[in-house]
Formats: sequence, structure tokens, C-alpha cells
Amino acid sequence: MRQQGEGPAVDRSGNDGEGARQATAVPSRSPYGAPGNDEDDTIGLFGRRKDSFAQRYHLTRRGKVKRLGQIAAIARQFDVMHGLTPVRLRLMMEALGPTFVKVGQMLSMRSEILPQPFCDELAKLRADADPMPYLTVLETLTREYGRPVEEIFDHIDTTPLGSASLAQVHRATLVGGKDVAVKVQRPGVRETMAQDVSIMRSIAKMATRVVASAQVVDLRGVVEELWDTFESETDFLLEAKNLSEFNRFCAGYRYMDCPRPYMDLCSEHVVVMDYVQGIALSHPAQLTDAGYDLKEIGTKLVDNFAAQMLDEGFFHADPHPGNILVSGGNIVLIDLGMIGRLNQKTRGVLRDMIFAVAAQDSPALADGLLRFAGTQADPEDYAALLSDLDVIVKEFGTVDLSELNIAEFLTALTQMAQRHGIELPSSITTVGRALVTLEGMLDEFIPDVNMIQIISNHIAANKTLANAGKDELKTLGLEGHQALHGVLGTLAESKVAMHMLTRGQLRVNMQLVGSQEPFAMLSDMVNRLTMALIVVGLFVGSSIVYFAGMKPIVFGIPVVGFMGYVVAFILSAWIVFDIYFKGRRKKKR
Repeated sequence: MRQQGEGPAVDRSGNDGEGARQATAVPSRSPYGAPGNDEDDTIGLFGRRKDSFAQRYHLTRRGKVKRLGQIAAIARQFDVMHGLTPVRLRLMMEALGPTFVKVGQMLSMRSEILPQPFCDELAKLRADADPMPYLTVLETLTREYGRPVEEIFDHIDTTPLGSASLAQVHRATLVGGKDVAVKVQRPGVRETMAQDVSIMRSIAKMATRVVASAQVVDLRGVVEELWDTFESETDFLLEAKNLSEFNRFCAGYRYMDCPRPYMDLCSEHVVVMDYVQGIALSHPAQLTDAGYDLKEIGTKLVDNFAAQMLDEGFFHADPHPGNILVSGGNIVLIDLGMIGRLNQKTRGVLRDMIFAVAAQDSPALADGLLRFAGTQADPEDYAALLSDLDVIVKEFGTVDLSELNIAEFLTALTQMAQRHGIELPSSITTVGRALVTLEGMLDEFIPDVNMIQIISNHIAANKTLANAGKDELKTLGLEGHQALHGVLGTLAESKVAMHMLTRGQLRVNMQLVGSQEPFAMLSDMVNRLTMALIVVGLFVGSSIVYFAGMKPIVFGIPVVGFMGYVVAFILSAWIVFDIYFKGRRKKKR
């Protein structure tokens, strides 16, 4: 895999090989570290209930209070009480450490929470940090392997290839002579990140109870997303397994590759993988000088990313320039600490929604959103949902694909879904963040590549009759499975209903939706008809009494007949006035 003469090695920890970056107004030494070995019980910051998560990472109330003091000190340093500019917010996130860097990266995709200028600035966040001492690296490796480092490595470079806030990468040579890269996690950083996430989760819960605001709910969603991804990003064994899985995927592509991990040397805090020397995409001039075609690189990269996302459902979730090299004619993806997974249903819905936007088909786009949300999706006003989607489709579906702003489109779609109570799965947020990162990289370094057009072409090219048949069979299989269970459930319910019917215990409540007004009109008609019959009866009865000459007599009319005429007249007048005034009210409406 190693190629000589193709440019400098690139940091596998996530930067672009240009060295660690130290921003102004940020302390030269990161203020975060291991939480200390307090002997307190593992007590939550805002309660006394023990938690397995706290026990696993040795979180204590004293440690959390200490970390809160560090956070407060950095906040005072950046004078947050008098407001933050986008740049100062980014610098503060970097000073607070890897947890807040991750939060900033997530918030950069959430313009419904922060104004767009802040999102644009937070998108620049990288996890670069000052190098940790070489002695610390050796001590960490010795502790992980439980034996002297010299028994495993013949040589380890003292100067790191790159240093990030979470880990540091060194070039090394195994005792057998293999050239490798060793990624070592900073001591205590995992516990500190666990502390930060736990603190933020507690604060978000309390804020949700105190302030019933959609913005607070969104912030809690960001924290929950961070909580869900925390362990996967800090457990380097998972990254090693991702590298192995991605190696199998790359075997089907002559132009794609990724480093091979040495699983017997990997642990929760160390990853050992093949060393790859290549040219990063952040150096397009070097690629051109080496004889590479930038447009071909970009086209193959995007097409392969579409295959990862839509065909395999397993994709690199952080495709920034420092994680993509060109070596020996191959595009090499490195640093698989952040990966995304999409199940078959989600992939199918994504394809349908892409075509729906292209065809400006709002009902199809609405159907896709509701399929994302699952059985619990029940928009109160479906017509309003279609109307909002019409606006989005007209704004984004009519522009040239090269002019489509993915970040704005995904933000608009997410905000609209939230307004209608449609909750999108977290995997869609991961897809959106990866697409925006990839689009930003192409715009900066390979601007001639039209990402959306390539993805659309990939979908169309793979929509062959055979593939369509396979997809349809899979869909029918899933739907048939659901239908079978639905029928069995219905039969079970029918058995209960028949049992109740035979015992005389079955009652039926029926409601005809939208039938209130017709029934009200029918009720008025029956009432008027009944009153009319009563009036007729009174007139007929009074006339019979009149001709019979029954006594006593008033005004030449028997008293009983006279009273009947009066009541009949009053009821007749009431019917006439009721018909007249109700008719006028309906006309005014």
C-alpha cells in the first residue's frame, strides 16, 4: 500500500497534515484531563442515583464539579456574558476540548438552533491539539499491551504524524519489518468526554423541564445524538473493525482502498494499521503535478460514496480532505472513527426522495418523510404539509444541480418536518452532515465536480431491471412479513371479539367522521316536521270542537277550541321565524 515519492504522510487522526493548529486566545495547554480518582460514590451531578455509565467511566460528583469549574473558567476567559461572535464561539469550543468540538460540529448542521454565520464558523472546527509527550505515548502502549514496547515495535518515530484532541498518530515499524501507523488515545480523554456528555445531558433534561421551548428540545436532541455516538468514537476497537469491514467493501473497487488494521495489536485505546504515504485532497496542486486528473478523482470519490450510502448502507461519515489520500492511483479513505449505517428501508426512502425532488413531486416527498417517521407519523394537517413541501420543491427542485445548496436544502427540510411533528431518524442527520462535508471539500479543492448530478446518475445507473426486481422482491418480502403478522394479529383479536359476542359482552362504538353537520340538518328537519304535525293536529281538533258547539263559549268559540287555535298560531309563527333566521345565518357564513 505504501507508495514512495507521492508527498508527505497525512495525519490519520483527522487533520490535513498541515500541523497542529493553535488558535489565539486559547490556552497553550488544554485544560481538560483525567477526572481524578475520587473515592466518592458514583453519584450523578443532579441526583444520588447510581448509574452504570458513571461506574464504567469512574464519574463522581466531585469530578463533575471540578470539570464544571474548568468549563466556567474558560467561559469567563471568552467573556460569554457579553456575547460571543462566531469566531470566539469556535475558539471557545476548541479550548473546551473534544466533546465540545463534536457538539460544535453537530450544531454547524442545525441552523434552526444557531444563526447561519455561527453554523458556517463552527463548520471549520477540527480536533487538532498540541502533541502529547513521546514518553506518554510509550507509557500508554506499555500499559495497553502489558509488555515492553520493544517486543512489538522495532522503531516508533518521536515526531507524530498528527495530533488531535482525542488521539495522536505516530509512524512505526513492527519487529517483523512492516511499516505501520499507530493511533494512541490521549490518557483520560475518554473519561473527560464521558463527564462532559453526562453534564450536558443532565443540564438539557433540567432545561426541558423548566422551559417548554422547541429550541431546548432541539438542543437536547443534539446532546442525545452526542451521547449515542460517544462510545463508538472513543472505542478504538470499533474503529479497527470498521477498517476491516471497509477493506472488504473496497475489494470490489480497483480505485478504492483503506488501511488494513492489525487486529491483534488493537485495543480500546490503540489502533495499529498499515502506513499509507500519499497526497491529501487538500493539496490539489501536488496531485496535478503527480499526473492525476482532479475531476476523475472527484467523480470516482462521489460515485463510491453514493455506493457506500445507498447500496451498502455503510459509509465514511467524516469525508473531509485530511481523511482522503491518493496513493498509487488509488483513493484511500482513512480514519474510520466516524461511520454511518443505513438500513435497507432508509436507503430505499432516500432514493425515492432524491427522485421526488428532481421530479418536483411534493406528494412523493411527503410520503418519504412519513415513511422515515414510521407508524407514529400522523401530521395534523396533511394539506399544510404538502403546501410547505411545494415551497421547498419550488425553491430547490427547480435550480440547476450544480447550484443546489445541500446544507440549505437539508436544513429547510428538517425544520419543516419538525413543524409538522415528523421526527427524522438520527442516521439522516449523519448522512446530511457527511454530504455537506463532502460538498464543501469538493467546492474548495475540486470545484468542477457536480456531486448531486453524480449521485443521481449512480441511482439511475443502478436502477436496472435486475436490481429493481431484487429490490421489489425484498420490499414485497418485508411487506408480506408485516401483512402476515397483521393478519395473525387480526385473527387473535377476532377470537376475543367472538368470545365476547357469545357472552353478550360486545359493544360497538361507531363514529362517522365529518357527519356532524348532515345529522344536525336532519335533526332540524325532523323537529320542524314534528312541530308542523302538532300544529295541524291542533287546528283540526279545534275546528271539530268549534262545530260541536261545546260549552263554555268565548267570542262565539268554545274555550277548548279557542285555546287550541292560539297554541297552533304561536307554534306556526315559531316555525316560520326559525326557518327565516337560520337561513339568514347560513347566508352570512
